Amino acid sequence: MTAPAPDIGAPARLREQQWSLARHLRDPDGTPAPEGIEARRLQVYRELLFNNIESLLAGNFPVIRRIFGAQWPVLVRDFFREHRCQTPLFPEIAREFLRYLETHPDPARPWLGELAHYEWVELALQISEAREEDAAADPGGDLLEGRPCLSPLAWPLAYAWPVHRIGPDWQPAQAPDTPTLLLLRRRADGSVHFSELSPLAFRLAGLLGEPPGRSGRACLTQLADEAGIACDAAFLAQGRAMLEQMRASRVVLGTAD
Repeated sequence: MTAPAPDIGAPARLREQQWSLARHLRDPDGTPAPEGIEARRLQVYRELLFNNIESLLAGNFPVIRRIFGAQWPVLVRDFFREHRCQTPLFPEIAREFLRYLETHPDPARPWLGELAHYEWVELALQISEAREEDAAADPGGDLLEGRPCLSPLAWPLAYAWPVHRIGPDWQPAQAPDTPTLLLLRRRADGSVHFSELSPLAFRLAGLLGEPPGRSGRACLTQLADEAGIACDAAFLAQGRAMLEQMRASRVVLGTAD
């Protein structure tokens, strides 16, 4: 008996059925349900997928969720319907939400993208695989003459908006004249801590992080040049004190080998 010929159209039909189901699950109000699937099961799929995404984003962006209030599910639904994610990994969904906000700016909330980044970066540092021991730093090295080693778990951040103050009770209409400069640091217990930086400390941290790395003296000299002040003994003494303070808080781990 001759075996039946394979139905070469089956894979194409299967793909179309899958796409039809996916389009409906993403946009149940605008896309009809595919035929042949029980309505009760479709409802389970719709709720399961949307609730998983909503719960994940609510955990990653708690301040934004409180700001939007009753409109939060509307924002999540729009993201779920309109955005085409570049990864299937759940830990990356928050980053995809950032990409969505970049392409869908909110004129009423011009700070929304930066606030989302501020909330997302905490998760990014928590799950970062970077380790301090990989930096191979001499903890007792001379921070002025040696090359200070910035911790891979200390991230300087600059925002046009005061993102650390925005919340349901305060939402600025205009960005301030000066940027908000923050340092994000992961502690030994895994907790993440934010602190404000002065412009000099922020710039110094940025210089220390530039490859291939320069001596503390060289970084301070450039800092003085940019500020238009003399790099005299008093400035170097203040700079050394700033470097030592960074070492004490493990923003700087020592000097590079």
